Amino acid sequence: MASTAVVRKNSIDKATKVVLIAQNPKSGAGNKGKLVQRLANRLTESGLAVHVIQDLDQLENSVNEHTASGELRCVVSAGGDGTVSLLVNRLHRGTPFFVFPLGTANLLAKYLKTSLQIESAVQSIISGQTITMDVGKANEKLFVVVASCGYDADVVHRLHARRKGHINYATYFWPVVQSIFGYRFGAMKLIADGIELAPVKWSFVFNVPKYAVGLQFTPQADPMDSKLDWCCFSGGGFLTGLLYFFAVLFGRHQHLKSCSFGQFSKLEIVSNSGTELPVQLDGDPAGFTPVTLETVPDALTVVVDENWSP
Repeated sequence: MASTAVVRKNSIDKATKVVLIAQNPKSGAGNKGKLVQRLANRLTESGLAVHVIQDLDQLENSVNEHTASGELRCVVSAGGDGTVSLLVNRLHRGTPFFVFPLGTANLLAKYLKTSLQIESAVQSIISGQTITMDVGKANEKLFVVVASCGYDADVVHRLHARRKGHINYATYFWPVVQSIFGYRFGAMKLIADGIELAPVKWSFVFNVPKYAVGLQFTPQADPMDSKLDWCCFSGGGFLTGLLYFFAVLFGRHQHLKSCSFGQFSKLEIVSNSGTELPVQLDGDPAGFTPVTLETVPDALTVVVDENWSP
């Protein structure tokens, strides 16, 4: 389904010359850090003042300093979706971001159509435009792409408990196996904008219509409509999960009687099984239920190619 929200674009202020590259040393796999240096060199050759920063406190101070002086062009988020989420939670609202996708899934980058092509990134930062997007909020923590509760959140918790460095899709193998045998599909109760829904065992909440390995649970999700989209499943168990996986893969899940979906401004998720259930935000563990999710309109400013459209 095409986006129906109005995309408001603003030209980049050509007088701003400072670009801060926030590099997450744990994002992605291999030696992608060399790409960051190549990007920094090309931006410098283009007449911009570029600083690569890994320390969050230093980054925050630099953003505040260059925003106050009117020199900040953008902060380059060199990492994955979790890096963007971390920066959005740390830096003040209105900070312009460019997403340089060094992570594993890079769901926001796919929506914004940014890639690791250096020249394309340089062109967007030099002559692109900015747009504003909504973000989600879960128990006061912001997220950009997706929140979920249940089995896949359990996988995320297990992955990060053993994570020591870069991750890729293969890194998920053992956490997935552990969750298959160790996760007990507890029921959860959802209250969407004051309306209580039937109990479910999987819940996904999307701001952006993207998920790992190309799955689209809520293809109608629009990060500019001041709403979040939910998709839930009532069945439990690994084999049932495989059914759901293939149904989503082929775009047939919304025809299942055990699937429910809709939009909300505020959603409460509480355990209905006596055991608190794991929650994840943008691929990072985010505690356990109960959790309250809300939409925060126009909270994220991003730099995109001048011809970008949803």
